[in-house]
Amino acid sequence: MTLRPTLRLALAASLLGAVPGLPGSARAAETYGPELEGFDYPHEVRRHGLTSQGQGLTMAYMDVAPAGPANGRTIVLLHGKNFCAATWEATIGVLAKAGYRVLALDQVGFCKSTKPQGYQFSFQQLATNTRGLLQALGIPRATIIGHSMGGMLAARYALMFPEAVDQLVMVDPLGLEDWQAKGVPYQTIEKNYEQERKTTAESIKAYQLRFYYDGQWKPDYDRWVQMQAGLYAGPGAERVAWNQAQTSDMVFTQPVVHEFERMRVPTVLIVGGKDRTAPGANRAPADLARTLGRYDQLGPEAARRIPDAKLVEFSDLGHSPQVEAPDRFHEALLKELAGT
Repeated sequence: MTLRPTLRLALAASLLGAVPGLPGSARAAETYGPELEGFDYPHEVRRHGLTSQGQGLTMAYMDVAPAGPANGRTIVLLHGKNFCAATWEATIGVLAKAGYRVLALDQVGFCKSTKPQGYQFSFQQLATNTRGLLQALGIPRATIIGHSMGGMLAARYALMFPEAVDQLVMVDPLGLEDWQAKGVPYQTIEKNYEQERKTTAESIKAYQLRFYYDGQWKPDYDRWVQMQAGLYAGPGAERVAWNQAQTSDMVFTQPVVHEFERMRVPTVLIVGGKDRTAPGANRAPADLARTLGRYDQLGPEAARRIPDAKLVEFSDLGHSPQVEAPDRFHEALLKELAGT
């Protein structure tokens, strides 16, 4: 299934050159390896080796020391499905300056971590992998911050290891509703894979423009489109697409929303009121699709179900407030982390 190098470069040129706002000649030939080789992260990338499901794997992560007086707290940043640890770049800088030790992880199957040939993805497995990394680093407790799919993972981590979590922050997490229970049809991993193989920079941008940013695009977002598109167009494209198909199935079939009442850690929920992200909405009946992904409604509903949860709403923002309005987001985040 491996594409010949000449075809691969031609494909990358045709896909990346089609993205409005990206300089065609400068970006057209950029592709990245199966572990995002060629894309620079803002801090040193380290690797944690683990054995999972009979395979030797590695998790890539950044471990950033406090840039000012240390406050003794560690924060773990968990990326979303269409994101990587690098997407937290601005947040890492703000938190380190505020005295936190910051770990930003790439989960197995994503970004700079191993893309396993055969792997049963589950939030429980990814949470266990994450716990193993923190234990290897000698970190008994941490604040867990998860965005999008990472919010689902953060919730699962807090449910599994409450003694290891001093605070949970979910930023526009997926899974504030159970799409399958609401009537969205299931789609097989094979079908997911077919769709993933059609992913282009243009389709990535169109999706994010519609669901993440309420139709308003900024040049700053282009780098994150390129990051994702370069993986899909690179030499590991087939493996990348297969892992993405598997994790799409994980997100759809493993809801955590039904367990919010069991949460036993201090929880902050941050949502953008214009977020309309709803995996599977494109295959749902039109009348159902219109009701999905309403974070202006889902956020308050989830906060009422999580014991003593604090809700922070940005009514004018979408799925990625930390990217869309970093100054406002970080001001609110630091306030909630400090408990003020």
